[in-house]
Amino acid sequence: QVRLVQSGGGSVQAGGSLRLSCAASGFPFSTYSLAWFRQTPGNQREAVAGIISDGTTRYEDSVKGRFTISKDNTKNTLYLQMNSLKPEDTAMYYCAADPLITSRNYPLRPFGYWGQGTQVTVSS
Repeated sequence: QVRLVQSGGGSVQAGGSLRLSCAASGFPFSTYSLAWFRQTPGNQREAVAGIISDGTTRYEDSVKGRFTISKDNTKNTLYLQMNSLKPEDTAMYYCAADPLITSRNYPLRPFGYWGQGTQVTVSS
């Protein structure tokens, strides 16, 4: 059974940092594509950062240079380091995994497995 359990997040002032973690189980972690999405009320979920199964990393333009996605295959854990946070980064953040995501179809192809979500709030 695929499980993605998120931790981290919380509230921080603008300019601060947070790290999100996503502990995975039930699937071959190192072979799946992984990503972080975020969603605000009334808006669609958007891809923030992804690590494709071929090792490629992808970032949404507004987070480039501030956010870093990484994973530890020995711990089956995905991370999102968020620096220089802005109020507009406030959202519910979700981790996601899927075996069929490639560099060609990311982020348009839907991910099949999702974490429970964690709130990030950045105050000005």
